[in-house]
Amino acid sequence: MVDPANPLEGLTRRQLQGLHNLLSDVRSSLAWSWQLPVLIRQRCWLRLEMIELGNLHRWLPPDGCEEAPELCRYRELVAQGWSPLQAQEQCWQEFGDDDCRIALQRFWASQQDRKHDWTVQRYLALISCYRRSIEAGVATIPMLVLPRAGSAPDHQLHWVSDSTPPMRHTCA
Repeated sequence: MVDPANPLEGLTRRQLQGLHNLLSDVRSSLAWSWQLPVLIRQRCWLRLEMIELGNLHRWLPPDGCEEAPELCRYRELVAQGWSPLQAQEQCWQEFGDDDCRIALQRFWASQQDRKHDWTVQRYLALISCYRRSIEAGVATIPMLVLPRAGSAPDHQLHWVSDSTPPMRHTCA
């Protein structure tokens, strides 16, 4: 597992230098754009890749099964005080029982076969946080550390900036 206090542990000098140059580029522009960099760290292969933010959803598609319209509507009705049975019947009327059943099957399959925890909510939170940082004048780059095969399925998200410990010492 990558040490949360030192998310850059294990990177080569060349990777750290490239990261320093990338931070300099972000710092010099500090304008929101879908072309901003996102780092993908694959520890199994000792790889650190840079992709554009606008390509993140293609490179690492978020799991949207939980956000199916049928399930969102069901949760909305239950939150309004409907009984679960009434909410389910209402969704069947609005969407059709086949579509509701398929949405539930996909949701439960995604819960049982959790290949990753990269959800639509986490994806949107990354974008929102990134935008706020850039608009506040803070040069930072998100780095997603992918889980190793056979390990816990959680991706780790780190924000790399000049204040990230190894950056202060290695690239000063």
